[in-house]
Amino acid sequence: MINKRNIYKFIISFESILISSMIPINIPIPSIENIYRIVEIPINYQIPTIIFLTLIFSGEFIKKVYAFYLLIGLFFLPVFFDGGSLGYLITPNFGYLIGIFPLINIINILNKKNNLSLIKYIKYTLAGLIIMHFTGIIYFSFQLLLFNKQNLIVYNIGLFTLNKIPFQIISLIPVYLIINLINNLKLEK
Repeated sequence: MINKRNIYKFIISFESILISSMIPINIPIPSIENIYRIVEIPINYQIPTIIFLTLIFSGEFIKKVYAFYLLIGLFFLPVFFDGGSLGYLITPNFGYLIGIFPLINIINILNKKNNLSLIKYIKYTLAGLIIMHFTGIIYFSFQLLLFNKQNLIVYNIGLFTLNKIPFQIISLIPVYLIINLINNLKLEK
């Protein structure tokens, strides 16, 4: 028998991952010429959303939802931030998408501990982000070595990791606050 609750969790998780991967983060900054100008931050909401969903549901469940998201993006619709299709396999971004699986595993360890202190949250999320980026670096480095473009490895590390990881770390703060709020509301019941 099909569990309706799992179907609802799947739909909510899939839609959250899908929507969060398509919305860039923009910050309005005051400027002299205009009232303000919009600065686009080089990340989207996908990583905080995955961490949030993993802390709410189980990591095993979110891995299935995320695998479904990857299949949709590779074979059916261009749902990734920069497109989709099988051609996405040869972009540097795909290594980071694969790196989300170990990120989910690490966050799931935190989820199973049922003790979400700030120190543990920082430790596990930073470890997850570092392993996700390390997976992405290995993936595109292998590609660049395969295509004899090893001179682009340092450039890609700067573009895809060093450029994004500070903003990803900052984006984890609201996730912690929301999760703490949810946990406090659960305890009040």
